[in-house]
Parts: sequence; structure tokens; C-alpha cells
Amino acid sequence: MPPHNILITGGSGYLGGTLLAHLSSFPLPLHGTVYASVRTAAQAESVKQYNVTPLPIDFSDTTALKQEIINKEISIIFFLIDARHSTNQVSMIEALGEVKTKTGKEVHFLHTTGAKLFSDIVGHPTNKPLLDTDPGLYEIQKTCKGPFDIMNECVQTNNTVIEIASKHGVKSYIFAPCIVYGEGEGFGNKISIQTVAIVQAAKALRQVYKTQEGNPTWPVCHVLDNTTLYLQILKKILEGEDVGHGKDGYFLASPGSVAWNDIYSAIAKAMFKRGAVDDGSVKLADDATLEKLGDALRVPAAFVPVQLSRCCTFTAVHGKEIGWKPKYEAEHILEVADAEVELILKYLK
Repeated sequence: MPPHNILITGGSGYLGGTLLAHLSSFPLPLHGTVYASVRTAAQAESVKQYNVTPLPIDFSDTTALKQEIINKEISIIFFLIDARHSTNQVSMIEALGEVKTKTGKEVHFLHTTGAKLFSDIVGHPTNKPLLDTDPGLYEIQKTCKGPFDIMNECVQTNNTVIEIASKHGVKSYIFAPCIVYGEGEGFGNKISIQTVAIVQAAKALRQVYKTQEGNPTWPVCHVLDNTTLYLQILKKILEGEDVGHGKDGYFLASPGSVAWNDIYSAIAKAMFKRGAVDDGSVKLADDATLEKLGDALRVPAAFVPVQLSRCCTFTAVHGKEIGWKPKYEAEHILEVADAEVELILKYLK
């Protein structure tokens, strides 16, 4: 049987670019062509440095998208571009089903979501660790609901991927990055999201703020460890191993969790050192400050805690069961906070 052809989307992004950058150095088994979706000629030239084949895709044309996957006999897709909507994922999964019928190969779809969708933001329990191997995780996702429609929509997309994949005989995987830090190694975006939001808000108000009392925690992961979990999953798929899919296919990339208060304090110290805030303390935001933080982050005040805090007890087990070994412990994010702030201030627009 011909080897698997692979499509990776989101190569200009922080996670996708770092994934492309490490593809050739990771010991993957024999495979066919690796395609990277691109939108421009410049992106097409950029991805060639990673020994992948650029594939121009207009994601607004789902008919052409499906036909491209079928024509190229792509049998593995790593989707890293849209955690909210499900339209493209459904089309790509349907195409994979046709590739399976055409070639007889097993077909695979990995959807990149986020740890927020396994947190109290969407009504998940946080009174104990929520393992990514929990056999009831799909049912929790099906029944949970939070106060923000956009977050509930993202959870529904996770469920849709699993359900549509099952219908078409496609093995699906739900991959959840968390607070990812470290410099991206791709050709595009070099910085993350949540650490960036803390710095961006503090820079605008000249003060680091927390948005809730107590000592909530959140899983963290260095971008290189996040990347090696992507690649370990891909390796096992190419080896023909069933790593758990569908309702048993959740993966969190994280060596452990860190308290938000510790992250805030480390960032405040680093920003004060650079004169980016007026002092190195962390203050609790009141309602008026939440409005200002919302302006800085370009979100409603009520959504600020979604960007800067809340609680997530999602715990990574699945990756380690398939041989993933993170290089950095959770506390590493605190040890390199100074370098992280330096990086963010360099690229922050």
C-alpha cells in the first residue's frame, strides 16, 4: 500500500510553524509527500525550507478543498488553523472518508483546540484533575456549557469533529495546547497567546493585574514540547499504532500546571526591570480596571478573565502513554519568564 501523504495547516502560525521546522529532524517512519497549506506565493516559498510541498488552499471554497485532498490522496491531516468553526474540518473529514474508500488506507484527522475548552470557562469541573484519558471526557464536553457563546461553539466543534469522523470512518484526535511559551521557530508568528495577553494588557496600563482572588492554576508547556507531542502522535500513526482516537483521542500537551499568581509575579518583575510597568507588583483588577484591560485586549470587560485567568485542571496522561517525554518541567515557564517578556516586547505591535 502506498505511504501516507500528509497535510499540515497553519504553517505561518506559532504552533504550526514550529511543527514544520522540526518535521525533518524528528525520526518519522516512511511516509509520502508532506503538504503545507499556503495562502500566498510568499508563504509557498517560505515553507519549502522545511522540505515540504506548498499546497495553495482557499478554505472558503470547500468543494475545491475536498477535491484537492482526494486528488492528492492525502490520508493524514493536522489541522491547526481554526478552533471555533467546524465547516472546514467537516469538509476535510468527508474528503478523508473518500480517500479511504479510494485507497483502502486508514485515514486520520487531528484537530487543534485549546485548554480553555476543558476549564471552568466552559463549565468543566475543577475540583480534581481532569485527565485527558478520562473515558467520560466526551460526555463532559457534550453536556458542559459556559457563559460565552464563542467558547461553547468551540467545544461543539470538538464534538463535531469526533462525530463526523466516526461517521466517515476517519480516526480523529483532539489536541489541546495550553499556555504555550518560548520562541516560535517557524517563518511566521514567533510568540504565543496567553503570556502575550498578560504583557499586552500590563504594557497598556503600566501595571500587571490579576482578575480573580485565590490561587487558580493552568497547564503550561514549552513550544518545543508541544511540537514533539504533535510529532509523536504522527510517528505512531505512521507506524500503524492505534494511539486512541475518537472519544478516546484527546491529548493535552503539558508537563504540569502552574499558579497564575506565580506567572503574574514573574512577568511583573521582568516588565518592571525593563521599565514597561511602573512597579513590580500584581494588583487585583476592579470593574473600572477590567474595562481598561478590555480596551487594551480589544475584548469586552466580561471576557478579560478568559484571556488572563480562570482555572483549568486538565491533566496530561495520554501523550506519555504513547512515548512523549517533555523536556521541560512546568516550573520552567517561571525560570524563563524574563526571556519570555523580552521576546514578547520585541514582537508586540
